[in-house]
Amino acid sequence: MTKRDIAGFLGVDVQTLRNWQKTRPNLYRVIMQGLAIEEAVKESKEHYEKLSSIAKDAQKYVMKK
Repeated sequence: MTKRDIAGFLGVDVQTLRNWQKTRPNLYRVIMQGLAIEEAVKESKEHYEKLSSIAKDAQKYVMKK
């Protein structure tokens, strides 16, 4: 996400986000960490679903033999 995207997601101006980065670094850090965690969870779910599909396909292949 760009800073513009993040600001839009949070419902604040980009300048407000920049001000938080300078004047409230802990708040800014927590926001960025939260967004990073959210993205990591999304990616993990996608990887899990892909691996699950591969496992099911492999199981079907083994059962055919």
